[in-house]
Amino acid sequence: MMKEPVRMDEQIQGSTRVGMVMATIRQRIAGRSLTPGAKLPSIRSLSGTLKVSASTVVDAYERLVAEGAILSRPGSGFYVASQTAPLSLADIGPKLDRAVDPFWISRQSLEARESDLKPGCGWLPPAWLPEEAIRRTLRTLSRADTASLSDYGAPLGLKPLRQLIARRAAERGIEASPDQIMLTESGTQAIDFLCRFLIEPGDTVLVDDPCYFNFHALLRAHRAKVVSVPYTPSGPDIELFAAALAEHRPRLYITNSAIHNPTGATLSPVTAHRLLKLAEQHGLTIIEDDIFADFELTPAPRLAAFDGLDRVIHIGSFSKTLSAAARCGFIAARPEWIEGLIDLKIATSFGGARLNAELVLGVLSDGTYRKHAEGLRSRLSKAMFEVTTRLKSLGIRPWLEPQAGMFLWCRLPDGFDAAVVARAALAQNVVLAPGNAFSLSQSATGFMRFNVSQTLDNRVFEVLRDALKRASMSPPATP
Repeated sequence: MMKEPVRMDEQIQGSTRVGMVMATIRQRIAGRSLTPGAKLPSIRSLSGTLKVSASTVVDAYERLVAEGAILSRPGSGFYVASQTAPLSLADIGPKLDRAVDPFWISRQSLEARESDLKPGCGWLPPAWLPEEAIRRTLRTLSRADTASLSDYGAPLGLKPLRQLIARRAAERGIEASPDQIMLTESGTQAIDFLCRFLIEPGDTVLVDDPCYFNFHALLRAHRAKVVSVPYTPSGPDIELFAAALAEHRPRLYITNSAIHNPTGATLSPVTAHRLLKLAEQHGLTIIEDDIFADFELTPAPRLAAFDGLDRVIHIGSFSKTLSAAARCGFIAARPEWIEGLIDLKIATSFGGARLNAELVLGVLSDGTYRKHAEGLRSRLSKAMFEVTTRLKSLGIRPWLEPQAGMFLWCRLPDGFDAAVVARAALAQNVVLAPGNAFSLSQSATGFMRFNVSQTLDNRVFEVLRDALKRASMSPPATP
């Protein structure tokens, strides 16, 4: 006789009971009624005490073993694991003394608690992302064939997703066949692969000033010599760019052309053409980071479109509009470079992240994604206006008012050091993004980047007001 399927409400109830048993044991360990090495109640005893089934207790104990809270001794029972030294308040609080370097914002944002506010981070709030589409696709994937769930992906990446990326690129004037596209686990990994492939330690790489701070961190990890060129509202300062090419003979230039991070500026067609002409004259390769493409209201010029993927390598990812948890990016480049990158990918990460690629493909193919992207653009536009207005009331003014995206690059009132303001805000559990983290020349002392989607909470402005007050009474920070 076939067993009836378990109802969803019964599954949820069972899961809740397991969680209750686990919480009970954790509380007893934390309260020292169960000390390290102590034997836990037997399965029968605890099931009777808590009025749950023996299988529920077994499940709870097994999960506690898996997380290292307790130990299983076959034939003897379950025991409390040896405990590490307790954390001090200093261990769990924000690291106020950390230097404001390229890792400062990332560390503070990624290590922040859920209750902390993160106007300095580089991603959208979870509630702004297409959760239902992700859940729907995950349910579909749970019924997929075994290979999709458990096998390595091909090094080049899931072909249907590469075909979709090629079609999306064509909408922005970039001609790339699916075989010219290699999937990566993120935009960051794409740049890492390209640095491994294109430069040697000691080679010179050009970046914008300011630019995305992780460009600095990645290039330092590759022991490159980094040179920066001031960025203007229409792109890099072309005269200084030409001078840097002549003086330093860089191998590589890394930039955003559509929506620049952190300034929100857009590359003009005139600057783009002059930039590509200089690149050809000096044998320069350009990495165009286009991870904010779906935030654009009107497509901006792409270097890869003008260049035809000759000297320009185009990269992107889906972390900003879809999910930072499903890491998936891509590289679009000339065919002979893709062949070398495939070998490098096999050497460093073997196959592709197949399940992530399947998830991204499922969501992007869902008819709701375009509506989601349209809704995001509208929502960001409203947030941009609101945040700009409220920052101006504090004397914090945008360097420019971006056409699209989520970033505002702002100048603090005269005399304020953004690092001092950021540390004062961090003491109140608000993570800000001080300007010099983005500036190789350390010329952005009075600037700060705001993510408008994360800057809508009233408490951000209350803390900013207080932090500005505190910073006005503090000595300038040492670079």
